Amino acid sequence: MVDVRGKWALITGAARGIGCGAAKFMAERGCNLILHARKAENCGKVLAEVKALGVEAFAVGAELSDLKQVENMLAEIDALGKPVEIVLNNAGIQVAYRTDYLKTPAEDYEKSFLINTIAPMMIVYHFLPKMKERGFGRIVNTTSGIRLEPEQAGYSASKAALDKVTMDIASKYNGTDICINITDPGWCRTDLGGPHAPNAPESSLPGVVVGAFIDDKRSGRNFAAGNFYGLTLEEAVKKAEAEISVYTGSIGM
Repeated sequence: MVDVRGKWALITGAARGIGCGAAKFMAERGCNLILHARKAENCGKVLAEVKALGVEAFAVGAELSDLKQVENMLAEIDALGKPVEIVLNNAGIQVAYRTDYLKTPAEDYEKSFLINTIAPMMIVYHFLPKMKERGFGRIVNTTSGIRLEPEQAGYSASKAALDKVTMDIASKYNGTDICINITDPGWCRTDLGGPHAPNAPESSLPGVVVGAFIDDKRSGRNFAAGNFYGLTLEEAVKKAEAEISVYTGSIGM
């Protein structure tokens, strides 16, 4: 299992919900953090909490639907001079639930793809070259298990696209110490999931972060959080390495 003490992780969408929980989980294990939200000040509370755990931490801001802001954020992170070795792309948006789904506007797709697909991949592309130079990296992109709901077409399509491009690039790094995988937190009671979701945000741990701790040089897996709920981190890593198959491109993954 990877020891994250002293390493640096970027967590998007870290101001609340699952991203906030992931940030605290990582900090408790000694991982230094760069926390992202739409505005850096939105991370003020969690920033103070993780620093109180004895790690270094910074906050950055960017509206992920604005790719110029994403570029500026990445430049700001570079200027910190910290080696980002772990990326947890948690931030996402569910723009609307369209009961009359045949009237789904094009804007649902446009905004969903910018935030849920394009921005996280721009982040991945930015940090991968340095990870390759150092010979180590962990990337976990957050997906969704939503299926058969045209009412959420923009959201589900953008997450399906993220799955595809993540798995495709993961195939290029499989067998190296740069592990690229996805995670599905499940339907949780967050701002995105809504108040009627069946699962507490805490149920997403340790599943949403297990991809940062695996140490078997395998990429292209979906670490669905529901498979790890109630396990210790050590148990979760063992399960992830032993039981979760690598995507091979076959239909039905």
